[in-house]
Amino acid sequence: MNTHPDILLIEDNPQDAELTIRALKKRNLAINIVHLPDGQAALDYLFGARATSSDRCVGQPKVVLLDLKLPKVDGIEVLRQIRANTLTRLLPVVVLTSSREDQDVLETYQLGANSYIVKPVDFEKFSEAVSNLGLYWLLLNELPVRKP
Repeated sequence: MNTHPDILLIEDNPQDAELTIRALKKRNLAINIVHLPDGQAALDYLFGARATSSDRCVGQPKVVLLDLKLPKVDGIEVLRQIRANTLTRLLPVVVLTSSREDQDVLETYQLGANSYIVKPVDFEKFSEAVSNLGLYWLLLNELPVRKP
């Protein structure tokens, strides 16, 4: 059985991805993180050949940090497919994006996002926001137990 990642970071901006990972490492929360640069890579990771395990989606993380403005497949479609699949329906998804558009907030919540966070521009605020996300979703949040 493969080890599941703690965090699946789906982010196309290399600087934002690096800042996110650095903020998580600062709190020792990035021990097992997978970073993917686009929506298609995320769908392949979650639903590709590795996802056909008889008991569960191999590689399923504890939480997904999802940007919306992604190449190939946008974040809204990634979220839609995560929620449509019985293997990933309950997977916590936190939208971490620069979009402040009301339509994006509304649509992601309608699709079942667990949280919507606008990336702060200031590095210290960004770092603090990501650290707090990691603390909550990795240490405090209780996930449902999946029965085979």
